[in-house]
Amino acid sequence: MINAGALHHVEIYVDNLEESTLFWCAFLTMLGYAESQRWPEGFAYSLGDTYLVFVQTEKQYLDIGYHRKRTGLNHLAFHAASRGQVDDVTLWVRTSGYNILYQDLHPYAGGQHCYALYCEDPNRIKVELVAPTAEN
Repeated sequence: MINAGALHHVEIYVDNLEESTLFWCAFLTMLGYAESQRWPEGFAYSLGDTYLVFVQTEKQYLDIGYHRKRTGLNHLAFHAASRGQVDDVTLWVRTSGYNILYQDLHPYAGGQHCYALYCEDPNRIKVELVAPTAEN
């Protein structure tokens, strides 16, 4: 059954497909996504009816650059299964050398009732992983 209005997919162009593959394949696998497609210029990971696509930016567009504070995508936020999952993914991000944002406030950078990881992928796209609240 189609969940009308639900997100179908997101496609993201990246400046270095190899670096993005290392981050996104591991991150999405930890959240239960599975690889659903791969071709020389990109790959896709799916969870249920939703999927994320990552494509190598063409050379003529690479010099334009990306920054989350410009017009366009600011960040992607994912539901975590638990606080433990947030902690596990945080450990992976840290030991893999990726940037954790708001270190001084982690894991409550979103407020005292929001247990979450905020980090950046290799293109500096902000990625958020939010644990369920006590009420959920």
